[in-house]
Amino acid sequence: MALERLGRLALRDLSMEELLEAVADSAKAVMPGSPEVSIFVRASDRRVTITSTGPLATDLDEVQYSQEQGPCLSAAATQELTEIPDTRAETRWPDYVRRAAERGNLSSLSVPLRIDEETSGALNIYARQARAFDDDSRGVATAFGPYAAVAIGNMQDYQSARGMVGNLRAALESRAVIDQAKGILMERHRITADQAFQLLAHASMTTNTKVRDVADHLVHTGELRGPQSR
Repeated sequence: MALERLGRLALRDLSMEELLEAVADSAKAVMPGSPEVSIFVRASDRRVTITSTGPLATDLDEVQYSQEQGPCLSAAATQELTEIPDTRAETRWPDYVRRAAERGNLSSLSVPLRIDEETSGALNIYARQARAFDDDSRGVATAFGPYAAVAIGNMQDYQSARGMVGNLRAALESRAVIDQAKGILMERHRITADQAFQLLAHASMTTNTKVRDVADHLVHTGELRGPQSR
């Protein structure tokens, strides 16, 4: 399973770009509708597609940036899963959906990415079939999100660490501590690497805490943070 393969990846052994590419490629491989996938980030007024699996996804991201509207921007702004069942019948964002349909994108799913207070993003799945997604595929798509969010968070650390050795070391250590925390949960609960990561991601979302901070707390205290233990 794609999520299990991602869960087995050692974050400390991959660049952030490689992890994001792995997330996008895995989503493309398992999602229905012959899709193309992109991952985009919004920080302040800047919007950028960090990785994509093909020109369809890149083009549709850029159409939304130019029009300042569309499903991926909505998902990032609202932090809600945003779906277009059929671009030919969609009434939101009329100019965007017309251009999406012309390019062969008939349905889409945008998964919000929680990065930090100033940065948001989305994992976008652009299918070539209408009504491509059911409850199972929506659940799978949502499960890919935390992997992308962790990679983007670490990428920010690297970019802010230019010339700052201490921050660079912290960025490297954050990837290692997530792997350590996964190992603790795998041993404690006899679960897979992906299931362990999803536990960390769930704790991150319910406490509004970065995944790396949840992992660090677990490694140092043995406690997985929950809503009552912040």
